[in-house]
Amino acid sequence: MTVPDAKTSSGNEKLVVEIIGAHNLMPKDGEGSSSPFVEVEFEDQRLRTHVKRKDLNPIWNEKLVFHVIDVNELRYKTLEISVFNEKRSSNSRNFLGKVRVTGSSVAREGESVAKLYTLEKRSLFSHVRGEISLKHYVTTTTENDGNISRVNGSGGSKKTKKVCSSIGTQQQQQQQQQIALLNHQQQNQQRMLPFYPNQGEIKPLVITALPGPRPGPGPVIYPNGSSEFSLKETKPRLGGVTSGLSSHKDKTSSTYDLVEQMQYLYVRVMKAKDLSVSGEVVSEIKLGNYKGVTRKVNSSSLEWNQVFAFSKETIQSSVVEIFLREVNRDEYTGRVWFDLSEIPTRVPPDSPLAPQWYKIESRNGVGGELMVSVWFGTQADEAFSEAWHSKAGNVHIEELSSIKSKVYLSPKLWYLRVSVIEAQDVAVMNKGSGLMRFPELSAKLHVGSQILRTTVSASNPTRSFTNPYWNEDLMFVVAEPFEDCINVIVEDRVSGNDVGRVQIPVLAVERRTGDKPVGSRWFTLDNGNNNSQFGSRIHLRLSLDGGYHVLDEATMYTSDVRPTAKELWKPHVGLLEIGILGATGLMPMKVRDGKGSGTADSYCVAKYAPKWVRTRTVVDSLCPKWNEQYTWEVNDPCTVVTIGVFDNVRVDKSNSNTRDARIGKVRIRLSTLETERVYTHSYPLLVLHATGVKKTGELHLAVRLSCGNAVNMFQMYTLPLLPKMHYTQPLGVHLIERLRYQTLNAVAARLSRAEPPLGREVVEYMLDHDFHVWSMRRSKANFFRLVNVVSSLVWVARLVEAMRSWTKPVCSTVFVAVFLFMVLFPELILPSLFLYAAAVGVWRFRKRPRHPPHMDARISHAETVFPDELDEEFDTFPTSRGFEVVRMRYDRVRSIAGRIQTVVGDMASQGERAQALLSWRDPRATFIFLVFCLVSAVGFYVVPVKLTVAVSGLYYLRPPRFRRRLPSRGLSFFRRLPSRADSLL
Repeated sequence: MTVPDAKTSSGNEKLVVEIIGAHNLMPKDGEGSSSPFVEVEFEDQRLRTHVKRKDLNPIWNEKLVFHVIDVNELRYKTLEISVFNEKRSSNSRNFLGKVRVTGSSVAREGESVAKLYTLEKRSLFSHVRGEISLKHYVTTTTENDGNISRVNGSGGSKKTKKVCSSIGTQQQQQQQQQIALLNHQQQNQQRMLPFYPNQGEIKPLVITALPGPRPGPGPVIYPNGSSEFSLKETKPRLGGVTSGLSSHKDKTSSTYDLVEQMQYLYVRVMKAKDLSVSGEVVSEIKLGNYKGVTRKVNSSSLEWNQVFAFSKETIQSSVVEIFLREVNRDEYTGRVWFDLSEIPTRVPPDSPLAPQWYKIESRNGVGGELMVSVWFGTQADEAFSEAWHSKAGNVHIEELSSIKSKVYLSPKLWYLRVSVIEAQDVAVMNKGSGLMRFPELSAKLHVGSQILRTTVSASNPTRSFTNPYWNEDLMFVVAEPFEDCINVIVEDRVSGNDVGRVQIPVLAVERRTGDKPVGSRWFTLDNGNNNSQFGSRIHLRLSLDGGYHVLDEATMYTSDVRPTAKELWKPHVGLLEIGILGATGLMPMKVRDGKGSGTADSYCVAKYAPKWVRTRTVVDSLCPKWNEQYTWEVNDPCTVVTIGVFDNVRVDKSNSNTRDARIGKVRIRLSTLETERVYTHSYPLLVLHATGVKKTGELHLAVRLSCGNAVNMFQMYTLPLLPKMHYTQPLGVHLIERLRYQTLNAVAARLSRAEPPLGREVVEYMLDHDFHVWSMRRSKANFFRLVNVVSSLVWVARLVEAMRSWTKPVCSTVFVAVFLFMVLFPELILPSLFLYAAAVGVWRFRKRPRHPPHMDARISHAETVFPDELDEEFDTFPTSRGFEVVRMRYDRVRSIAGRIQTVVGDMASQGERAQALLSWRDPRATFIFLVFCLVSAVGFYVVPVKLTVAVSGLYYLRPPRFRRRLPSRGLSFFRRLPSRADSLL
């Protein structure tokens, strides 16, 4: 696009600036919103749009018309577009951002397209955000649109005409707003087409900044996500006092000081004697409308030893009764009852209440005795975890074990390294002919369900027996106790037969804690009956590497970095305590008993280091309260604890599904927590579904990180993150991912055999097993994370360019003065930089984050993701979609990869041009560079360095009037250097 030529202009040209809309503006009215309007200034002419009340994503679709005195000079002019917020109370305005557009980018009418500009700061200390969509062109026609604003008179006038009042009826205004909104959405969709292609034609990718959430069809948008998905601070009564800063207490007496106290009536039924019964007997504990039943026992051994817990807040009776009856009879044999007002209260760490014998009241007067203990307590009681809870009265007795709280430990895992070096005297007989031949041999290794193969060893036709040589390392994951064996099989690729095998127990393998290699051994191969005459053997080096940390989680979410060998562990540096209080607003996961509204049977799982904890399942509640507290030793502060919420499907015996449903999870990085402070927050549970991101509830936690030794904790920041062996004998990225998958299988297999079992679906969700799967949404998120990282460098470059442009002479003069001062006193450069960094850090201390970081739906691009991208992310692997859909997605990936390929090629070309300076690939260019180097060597020797730097800097910062628009000679010389791109096919 170019500025209209003078020969084609008629002398009455008008510059039209069409303000389409803006989005994601900065709220300025103190109520989370703004009332924005746009003001455009051109050659002392200033026009503005209407004000959009309480709208951070306004749509104006207004045209501002300016007089152009000389169209030939337009390319040297500048349009300044500023966005302001109008204050109705004080009749003033706030700055929201600005855009500077050069006249060289203005095109003719019909050739212009809408462009999206990022709003820039007015000064160094202003804060802006958002983008504005503009369209500007030169026209010679008379504009009669009612949306056009003009200036009165010639240049210098700053008043505008209000022409929008003649639009028409209210219906016409609404239609025009809808048309403007549709046009704006279409323009944005066309601009973002490479990231969000339609089902039809696929266009090349243009990587550019994407806007935030906006109205209109297409992506799944949640406009209230900023508040709905944010962290909220709560103030529960923890241990009977309001949460806040806590002092260091004795952990024995404050075991449950991070949760709200829950009062329970505990009834422990031990055993009975002297009962006149002949069949099976059960005990029934009745408290108001709640009734608990013990298991059946034979009359010859009347012993139960079961605990029942009744929530005190639901008690509606003054007595608790214990009935005994035979299984096949409806009448009670006898009963024991207690007045609730006389029941004692137990407060840990007091010892448990001793059970006593009580006389049984019988109908016929012939009773017996029942050993019982009854007391009031809290969830800190030892009987809490094993007790039958009154709120789980509808759960089948066979499923009661699946709702209890438990603590699990991951198995101790080792990396098993098998170095397959060589084999000797391996021969193969051809079937039918009985002739020997030279096979193509490879070694296959089985360890449990893991199978790996070496490459095929080349045959040696000069010898009668083959001696294959591989010298390859194969890695496996094994768990203690070692029950598996290493099965080594030598195979012939031609015939597919086994020519020898050996079995070695893992328990017999030598363990090592460092990188010193262990000795190798020869093992005799079992060749079978056909060729037992040959003494075949294989050379192996086996070791259990305890110097590695066996990675079971994604590296960015790891909760443990200790090596496997316990003798290499360092003392712990702190204590992590988490109180799992409860949840609110959970998403209904099932419908029970034909109820119209859904419900959930939820429980929490927390994982840190090898310790997994599982809370009890709260049955039939969308706002469960667990109030359970757990503790972990912290060995490294730069680790992450993960808490997940699940729906227990095993509560319903009739349910054929055996996989617990995911409700959501929370991650907390310990390094972001202040020590000795109690964090009480409500964490939103965010889950990405095929229909978009959803909030499935809120999880209430109380977290405290205690520091045992501050010096040791600070010292951890200077040590390597992983054990030493990860750096002396590093493992490749692909190898780590494969081993992580095997580790997940080992952990899931071990935890699934516990009681109650921790399902594989829970382990996979907690360990992020699918984090490596391709996702367009995650790729965009990572790209813009990278853009955000380099934005500071871009800001510095823009600042230098602004100083170099001399648009603000005072600032540019100060910049040049500071530059000369640093040149004259170079010893102050580094101290000044470090002092500036320290000052910035101290200044930002007052604005430090007050809450732990949490999952951000906006950074994850979950709020603006398109349905097709979600469908691709939740597609199976391999894909289950049709041919046309797969072809469209394949073309989209090719488009993105083509752009990435181009960018990588351009970067490589720049590096190859630098290498070509001395490679004599271009002899004339190399000769010129050598002459320049010799002259520069003499010049830098004669001329002082300070003078050279000062002159070079002043030359670079000279005002624009002393510069020419052509590139410099040095840059032109560098661009002419050859690269290897011309050698590519």
